[in-house]
Amino acid sequence: MKQLRIKVLVGLFVVAGILAWAGARLWDAFGSLPGVPVAAPIVLALIAVVLAATALSLRSRLRAQREREPDAKGVDPLVAARAVVFGQASALVAALVSGLYGGVGVFLLLSGVDDARRTQAVYAGFSVLAGAAVVAAAIFLERVCKLPEGEDGDDDGPGPARA
Repeated sequence: MKQLRIKVLVGLFVVAGILAWAGARLWDAFGSLPGVPVAAPIVLALIAVVLAATALSLRSRLRAQREREPDAKGVDPLVAARAVVFGQASALVAALVSGLYGGVGVFLLLSGVDDARRTQAVYAGFSVLAGAAVVAAAIFLERVCKLPEGEDGDDDGPGPARA
């Protein structure tokens, strides 16, 4: 499984932002632009909280397992892999959605300063911040679940069990 690349996430954010800005500009020229939902930053923030809680839980369980504490509940490798996949998928979607809301927010800020557009721009800004929190939590989760050096199973040499 490949690690998340910050450059890919930033590129996705920028491309989605530019396309959203252009689309919002075009949409506004032909009619009224739909509003940014209030729930957008809330949902993204909830996903960030779930990812962070999962990372903290797995980190404490892995630490207890590493230190061989009695009654330590181990971590199933499949559970850790699923958590990493969930984090990576969430980060990619959050980068895309944040770029969309960022582009719409920039359009709203540049097009006019009436109260309705300003409020929509604030919701879009909060959505971008919550999306960044999702990306940060996903990267933290990925770092927590990363195998120590020499335990990735990708090398062709004999491992400790075969030696």
